[in-house]
Amino acid sequence: MTARIGVVTFPGSLDDGDAARAVRIAGAEPVRLWHGDPDLHGVDGVVLPGGFSYGDYLRCGAIARFAPVMGTIVDAARGGLPVLGICNGFQILCEAHLLPGALTRNQHLHFRNRDQRLQVATTDTAWTNAFQPDQEILIPVKNGEGCYVADPATLDQLEAEGRVVARYVGGNPNGSQRDIAAITNQAGNVVGIMPHPEHAVEALTGPSLDGLGFFTSVLKHLVGAPA
Repeated sequence: MTARIGVVTFPGSLDDGDAARAVRIAGAEPVRLWHGDPDLHGVDGVVLPGGFSYGDYLRCGAIARFAPVMGTIVDAARGGLPVLGICNGFQILCEAHLLPGALTRNQHLHFRNRDQRLQVATTDTAWTNAFQPDQEILIPVKNGEGCYVADPATLDQLEAEGRVVARYVGGNPNGSQRDIAAITNQAGNVVGIMPHPEHAVEALTGPSLDGLGFFTSVLKHLVGAPA
């Protein structure tokens, strides 16, 4: 049976179509989910895409966190549903307290848009098991508020528990503490990443095909998950 991966659309989402396309290329069925509908329609995983949900008023992701669909996603994620938050989706996951820390203005106060090298630090998650430990990948980054921050105790805990999923290499584009580009929750089913793997899944448009591994990983995870 083909896995069904939901892609949420909020007002202001920009990359929901790209995320759905990446899901399809990986071999799953994308299911479009609406921010105002709490029903997840039986999906096997969820992607929160990039963009400017609700215009990024208050703080990035602060309003989206209260969308009807997010109440269901939070409960399902705590029950083990795989959830990937990309860029604005990462911000929403932090606002929803599914991941610790926060994403703040880039230290240089400029929007950064470039192809970015990352080192995959953790392959023990639902979204990174297709990679090799310490594998370097190239995917685009595009953000104005992508600086990951947390208190020292939280950063130390993330390091100690192997929950830093990816780090920037070859230059930190936004000043994120400890070069953190992606993190996971303790269970490994929820991942937030600031760069955009959905923009690196096709030779025609990508800087690489490296982003596809995030989407094939969840399919591999679902095959091994208990029924």
